[in-house]
Amino acid sequence: MTADLLYIALALVLLFFGAEGLVRGSASLALRAGLSPLMVGLTIVAFGTSSPELVVSIEAALSQQGDISVGNVIGSNTFNIGIILGLTALICPIPVHAQIIKVDAPIALLVTLLIVFLLVDGTLARPEGAVLVAGILAYICMNIVLARREAAGLADTGAGEALPGVSRHWLVDAGFILFGLVLLVLGSRLLVEHAVIVAQAFGVSQAVIGLTIIAAGTSMPELATSLVAAMRRQPDIAIGNVVGSNVFNVLGILGIASVVAPLQAPGISVTDYAAMILFTVLLLPLLYTGRKLHRIEGTLLLVMYAAYLYILWPR
Repeated sequence: MTADLLYIALALVLLFFGAEGLVRGSASLALRAGLSPLMVGLTIVAFGTSSPELVVSIEAALSQQGDISVGNVIGSNTFNIGIILGLTALICPIPVHAQIIKVDAPIALLVTLLIVFLLVDGTLARPEGAVLVAGILAYICMNIVLARREAAGLADTGAGEALPGVSRHWLVDAGFILFGLVLLVLGSRLLVEHAVIVAQAFGVSQAVIGLTIIAAGTSMPELATSLVAAMRRQPDIAIGNVVGSNVFNVLGILGIASVVAPLQAPGISVTDYAAMILFTVLLLPLLYTGRKLHRIEGTLLLVMYAAYLYILWPR
């Protein structure tokens, strides 16, 4: 048992540094290719920090452990809003960009309702996954168009300072990307394998493990990125990372995972879906009030997440 817990800790470390390498190399390549820092922040950083969820969910899907794959995404989205935005708001009240309120947050709510509808029977088939993948491609294209329009204003906000810089050579970028991918694959295999062993030993379902330990562990890159952005007073990166990651989690991760192997997730309960919907719905008025996420609102998110864990614990 102790060895399994140590392997889980090692897996989380590998996932964290794997995502860091992937984001750093990809962002540098994108900037070198002439993409604006805002475009990189809205796409590569947000999606790159979700790479642990992607690899873990695919690994779980291939292992016929759909509860872990789906629970990882449902739990990560709840964790992203409840914990990451809550802690970020406590560090630095977050002014909210108009695009987040008008475009990205409503899209995050729509895809949340969509995935709950698709999973109402506890399964996610390949055709449904293909629809989700088409949705993430459309979302990426939309963000590229909007980022080009906003590129001129980026110089005034200084949001690019929170992004990794351009390296000395593209081979360095390629090395970071390759190194990151290797760590992500190794970390995901260790995490899924030993989390299942621990769950069986404690009599805890795979769904709960996916909703808690794996979800929190794979969300560490988002947590680190948002906290660093908050401390550097870069609110667009902090909140954009979370909202963008939540959209990618549903459309990209569950889409790709279910295309690879149809998902069966009977262990995910109505309570889990309701918690994700509640946090996402609550995000809209919290962002809209004064167009800023205040410390008191951050505290509310943290308390609500603690209440969700309290409800989840008996399972």
